Amino acid sequence: MPSGRAAPATNSGRRPQRTSHAGIWIALLLLGLPLATRAQITPDEANEIRNAIGNRVEALAILAGDYGITGGDFRSTGKFQGGETIDAEMLVTKLGGAGDFGMPRPVGDLGVGWQGRLQGNMGYIEATNHLHSPLLEGDVNTFKEYAVEFGGGARFWVSDGLSLAPTVLGIYGHTSSSYTANSPFMQANFARAIDMGLVNWSVDTWTLRTALNIQYLITWDRTRIKLSSEPAYYHTESFNSSKGNVSLTGDSQSIATTLDIDIPLGVELFGHELRSGGGYEHTDFFGDLRTGLNVDHIDEIEGRVVLDFLNELWKVQWIGVSASYVWGTNFTGWTAGLDVVFRF
Repeated sequence: MPSGRAAPATNSGRRPQRTSHAGIWIALLLLGLPLATRAQITPDEANEIRNAIGNRVEALAILAGDYGITGGDFRSTGKFQGGETIDAEMLVTKLGGAGDFGMPRPVGDLGVGWQGRLQGNMGYIEATNHLHSPLLEGDVNTFKEYAVEFGGGARFWVSDGLSLAPTVLGIYGHTSSSYTANSPFMQANFARAIDMGLVNWSVDTWTLRTALNIQYLITWDRTRIKLSSEPAYYHTESFNSSKGNVSLTGDSQSIATTLDIDIPLGVELFGHELRSGGGYEHTDFFGDLRTGLNVDHIDEIEGRVVLDFLNELWKVQWIGVSASYVWGTNFTGWTAGLDVVFRF
């Protein structure tokens, strides 16, 4: 840091390691076939479905790959496109994190300090959709998504509390679709649907994610309050597909606004200080991410209880558990996971 400034503490941010298996109700439009009462799938209908599939593949790749969007066990029932009723369940499992490392170093004589920043995530989604309609009653459509994210940037400290962190990351995603045709309509059209690339396909995608994290730290005694906002842009393209007519190019945006509080309690448990805290996060979705998930925004309130291991266990700052209540457009629920923070 420049002369006269105290170096801010470094940590890996919120939710650096989490595996979530919780019950969350969410309205997720994964596949609603707009088929009315026709005897077969028309080319126009096939194009409409393929466009919808492209939006969902992009949304699933971002949802699985980007660590900042919460994971969990999502379930939904309701009427979707074309009046189709879907009973959908989606399991999202994630392990990832983000954080700044090293002590801030001065940028010439500008009075600005900088430090490196890394971010990464591994995610898996399995979504099963039970379709209910006169045409598709009893059909089951399953999506699976594997995704890996990695990248980084730098955090620039404008003052003791205010900092900016531009980042560039890449996400690789592999999405596959498996359809079980139990309805007479789909049994009659199943081979045609496969040939048209509507079901039983797989596709690989890459996503470029650029973001700017704007953060302000407030310290009161030993309590730390972090305010941050992070607009992010995603550009996704497919590069390998089992079907030539399954491809996509899309753009999405999100804006996450966060309030996080860390409170040392001054009480020891198993020889380590007990800390409490939590926060609130609001995330707005735009573009294909909003269309593919049928979700405009997510709100999350998190609480956590952790034990302080700073300077006692390698680079670990604390280990504990956290739980969140989640709500937003078309859904409400909760999630829970392991909360581990490192300081490098």
